[in-house]
This record gives sequence, C-alpha cells and structure tokens, in this order.
Amino acid sequence: MKSQPDAPLLAVEHLTTVFTLGDGREAAAVNDVSFSIAKGETLALVGESGSGKSVTALSIIRLVLPPGRIASGRIGFDGQQLETLGESAMRAIRGRRIGFVFQEPMAALDPVYTIGYQIRETLAAHGLARGAAGKKRAIELLDAVRVPDPARRAREYPHQLSGGLRQRAMIALALCAEPSLLIADEPTTALDVTVQAEVLDLLRDLRRTFNLTLLLITHDLGVVAEMADRVAVMYGGRIVEDAPVRTIFSSPAHPYTRGLIACVPSASGSPAEAVGPSGLPAEAMGSLGAKAGRLVAIPGTVPALGQLPPGCAFAPRCDRRFEPCDAHEPPAVRAGDDHTVRCFLFGGMPSSAPREIRR
Repeated sequence: MKSQPDAPLLAVEHLTTVFTLGDGREAAAVNDVSFSIAKGETLALVGESGSGKSVTALSIIRLVLPPGRIASGRIGFDGQQLETLGESAMRAIRGRRIGFVFQEPMAALDPVYTIGYQIRETLAAHGLARGAAGKKRAIELLDAVRVPDPARRAREYPHQLSGGLRQRAMIALALCAEPSLLIADEPTTALDVTVQAEVLDLLRDLRRTFNLTLLLITHDLGVVAEMADRVAVMYGGRIVEDAPVRTIFSSPAHPYTRGLIACVPSASGSPAEAVGPSGLPAEAMGSLGAKAGRLVAIPGTVPALGQLPPGCAFAPRCDRRFEPCDAHEPPAVRAGDDHTVRCFLFGGMPSSAPREIRR
C-alpha cells in the first residue's frame, strides 16, 4: 500500500522497546514514543547518552537483538507497517529504502575487506550493480561523499582511513541504494571540529542531491541548530518535548531542554551565541538560565535502564519540580502551536495534585 501524498514518510506511534535484565525483569529503554517525519524533513532526536535515542533508531529498522524486543507500537514507513513485516521483507527495506549511518564506523565497517569491496557487495546484495558496473558505482559514491582520490581509497581498508574518511565511507554505504530515509546515529562523534563541520556540510548537500529525509540522532545542540527542521528531546526513554527547531531554541518548555541549551559553550562564554546557524536569529536563543556568561550544568546523571524513579524521570535532577512530579508521570500537553511537552508546569496535572505550581 502506497502512502498518501501528504502523509509523513515515517510515523512512529506508541513505540515501546524493552530489555530483559539479569534478574528477569523487563525494563523499557523506549517507552511509548511517538513522532513523525515529513518527506524531505530533518528531525533531530536529542538527549544525553542513555536517553533511548539509538534504541529508538534500531527499533525503526527492526535491529534490536535479544535480550531486547519491541513490545508494542506501530512503525509506519511510506505506506507500510514495518512492525508486521517478516525478516525477508525487512531486509529489502534496510539499506535499500532506509539507510543507516552507524555511530562508530570502525566497528561497523568490516576490517578485512576494502572499502570499495564493501560498497560493491552492498550494491550486489540489492541487485543494483555487479562486476565492472559495481566497481564504477562504488567510486562514484565515494566521490559523491567527497572522499579525495576515490579510486585509490576504494582499494584501501578501514584502518588505512582517517576517522573523517571512515565516516564518509559509511555514508557512501548507506546511500548505495539511494534510500528515501537516512538515519544517522551521532555522525560527528569522535571527529575533530573541522571534520565535524565538513561532515555536516556534506549531509546538507546530500539531503538536497539525493532528496533525503533525515533522522539525526545526536546529543550536540550545535549540530541540531545547524541541521534540523524539528527537534524531539528524549529523556528516560520518552520524548519530553517536540517542536520546530526555532521554537526549541527561542521558547524551550521542558526544564531538561532548557538545561541542555544552557550547557552549550561558546567562544564568548554565552550559550546564546553557541548554537545558532546563520538562519537562526541570535535573539531566538536567549541565555536560558546561564548567568554572567557561565555554563549551567544539569546536576546528576541519566538513570540506568531499569532504575527510573517513580513519577517524572527527570524529577530528581529538576530544580523546578513540585509535588506531582515525584509521584505521577506527566502526560504530553500542548505548550504552543506545533509544540508538545511532558511537564506538569504546562498542565495535565492529576486530580489529586495541588493546583498551584511553585516556580
């Protein structure tokens, strides 16, 4: 079944992915997550390590392995429900219609085969090109991702490439079949600042050239400001805020989102100047809690899997929590047009909770 012209390319509804712990209990790494991505849009999934971002991405392409499993939810992609497909049907979608750039290229690339061979094998696996045609296409793909001297690099092994070139090779592999959706999991992690900028510039160009829809997994708000159309902020396995990128930086609602933005450093020491691309006005940023140019750290750490506190998962780290937060999970409520947030500061309080919010 084909999707309607105005339907989102990807629609995730109430997705829950659980892992079996050593004591036999099941804990949700992804808990009732819903979001959608329109065709041609870039959605950034943002949060600290352990928030559930990568597990969400792996759940979409059905690559969660035991002791993990998708417990419930729907994953709609271009008119198909991925959660109902058999493994052979999913293999036809992975790589061909949904490309995936893994977080660590050195672990994802096979160390015993050349880069060119791995691209040729991927092309052959999808029935796209073989032999001389495959070799030619592999070089073209490496050239498309700006690998210098692509014919020579195609004959080299992953360990012979720099981190930036390995990341470009991973992107070339993900684009072999010209997928309509590209999922990039922390594509600039462990790269130096100059190479990060080059990779982001490359992704922007590839988005236009290949007409890509992009799901960007990151903890870096500078990357978000440069790349995203929309932002979904994750914490404790849930999406706690979802809004257009301008809204996230100009009017962040959830205390966790505000804390993330206040942590962003800049050359001048003002978080307001740290995260805006040329298209995002500086006045849209605000200091968001930073005082006298100093960064404001979020106290504590993300809770471990299976150790979420009762109520709001962020409550133990939140300086604005009040009575309901420690006992009740806040529902998703509207904080504005096209802007949802899970926080009792914006409504949805349980009937037993006090109505006055202490700020």
